[in-house]
Amino acid sequence: MQRFLAMNMQQRFFSHERRTQMMMAKRVIEPCDVFLNHRCMDTKKTVATLLYDHLFRHGFNPFLDNKNMKPGDKLFDKINSAVFECKIGVAVFSPRYCESYFCLHELALLMGYRKKIIPIFCDVKPSQLKVVNNNGKWSEEELRRFRWALEEAKSTVGLTFNSSKGNLSEIVTSASEIIIGSMIELENEEQMQNHNYPMAL
Repeated sequence: MQRFLAMNMQQRFFSHERRTQMMMAKRVIEPCDVFLNHRCMDTKKTVATLLYDHLFRHGFNPFLDNKNMKPGDKLFDKINSAVFECKIGVAVFSPRYCESYFCLHELALLMGYRKKIIPIFCDVKPSQLKVVNNNGKWSEEELRRFRWALEEAKSTVGLTFNSSKGNLSEIVTSASEIIIGSMIELENEEQMQNHNYPMAL
């Protein structure tokens, strides 16, 4: 009897493991639907990863660099493709966000593609966010794009989080609910457009 129970448990474990592997493989192929733009050193281990895990568990295919990229991937190709594919961008602003070329590049792409952006201001006020030329490394065109994108984001209603007072679980749950609601709205809009503009036969 014990051997039968052990074999049954083992089969159930491997069956669950196989389903998980198949889900992971499917998500690698599917385009990402939520792009998480953040500064690694500030929010990778907190808001960004928790939000990724929360959305993933709810059936979404979010993009977070350390979760979606593997050795051999072309950095800009992978990021640019994920931004292009996504429906929603979540910009997690933090005190050192504007020092990062990648953060500002991703934000400018999201804005340039006219993606819906949900800002989360972590330990920083919108008025404190400013693009400064990083020791003259960035071109005037890059500075112009970055400043424009940042101003667009700062004028978008977002969430605020103070890590010394706030509850991390609450901000992640709140942000997830907003993202899920926004995804439903976007899908409804797409269905309405498809209904109004049927394909020609």
